[in-house]
Amino acid sequence: MSQKQKSLGLKLLILFRLTFIRRYPALLYIIKWLFISAITGICVGTASAGFLTSLNWVTDYREAHKWIMIFLPLGGLMIGLLYKHLGKDIEAGNNLLIDTIHNPKAIIPFRMAPFVYLGTMVTHFLGGSAGREGTALQMAGAIADQFTKPFKLNEGERKILLIAAIAAGFGSVFGTPLAGALFGLEVFLIGRLKYDAIFPAFASAILADLVTKLWKVDHTHYHINFIPPVTFFNIIYALIAGIAFGICAAIFSRIIHRTSAAFKTYISNASFRPVVGGTIVVLAVWLIGTTKYIGLGIPTMVDSFQQQLPPYDFVLKMAFTIVTLSAGFKGGEVTPLFFIGAALGNALSLLIPLPMALLSGMGFVAVFAGATNTPLACTIMAIELFGADCGVYVAIACVVSYLLSGHNSIYSKQKIGEPKHTQHNSHRNKTMNQI
Repeated sequence: MSQKQKSLGLKLLILFRLTFIRRYPALLYIIKWLFISAITGICVGTASAGFLTSLNWVTDYREAHKWIMIFLPLGGLMIGLLYKHLGKDIEAGNNLLIDTIHNPKAIIPFRMAPFVYLGTMVTHFLGGSAGREGTALQMAGAIADQFTKPFKLNEGERKILLIAAIAAGFGSVFGTPLAGALFGLEVFLIGRLKYDAIFPAFASAILADLVTKLWKVDHTHYHINFIPPVTFFNIIYALIAGIAFGICAAIFSRIIHRTSAAFKTYISNASFRPVVGGTIVVLAVWLIGTTKYIGLGIPTMVDSFQQQLPPYDFVLKMAFTIVTLSAGFKGGEVTPLFFIGAALGNALSLLIPLPMALLSGMGFVAVFAGATNTPLACTIMAIELFGADCGVYVAIACVVSYLLSGHNSIYSKQKIGEPKHTQHNSHRNKTMNQI
């Protein structure tokens, strides 16, 4: 081939690319964010796999050596000192991620990832009642934000990156990539979705979940053995259950913020707060004689779908979680909210004529929906976990819970994009949870 032919071919190729890109401008966007999402998904999925494996190990060890709980106050002191001296700028955790999406400032320090990982391991190893989503989201956000400068992302693109990271962290830690994507899109701004982040959020969540599974990490499976036909009365029962779940979510959100404020008011030394909280948890476990309400509580969640639980289980789990997290231990609220919701749904089966497993599944996601204001993500999560047949029931429960929870959220930096209903117009664009 002559030099002239090569030159002509190159010109035609350039012309074709320019014409094609001009006709389909989204193609460059898709290619760019697929590349960024792939890197984000690989990093976050691997981090989640390591985190979940470690969490399983410390949980098994603690349950086999329950005496180790006596060191929970000492572990709390270590966490308190770590964050007091080296982690003041990252102590806000998930709220820092949400606030950075609203008002991007300095790059989130990478040390947030190892700090929250270490704090969560200590919390679960020694018997605190906490979750895992907070850790997964903070690890994901801290990892992904480091790509802002190498990829030369502007402010708007950085917001998209953080949303994609949250989606990847949530989707991979729970094995629910579709819910993870919607959670990332919903959680920072109530009532609005950031549509230019949809592709990165879904791509990152799906890829992160795939990577976690490639690392041979298993997720817990739940089963609803019978779902009744959708009838008028069953819809009414679902509405009633949703009201109960929404009230529960609002109570949890309000109490955890007020308890956190009380710890800060009465214990000025931040390092000593987890010592006091850890002591309370250890004494409470000793008094009631069971470790049922510490850690993640997954065995009890599984049991809630299969057998009748004591009707006070959700109250005790709520109390243990509020004390643990308000005192400064690390982990997250979401898995405890799953426990609280599933146990509450189980208890409601004594009063509401719907199958126990269905009510447990509805509560599992609906209390979480009310506490985080993410009804779409929670509805899809239920479908991913329990199957599509429960969709109508969980959708009703999640939406009603979302409405009933009002302006309460476990995330204080969450803002209102659109009011939940017309009575909320006066509160538009205000930060929530002004307690």
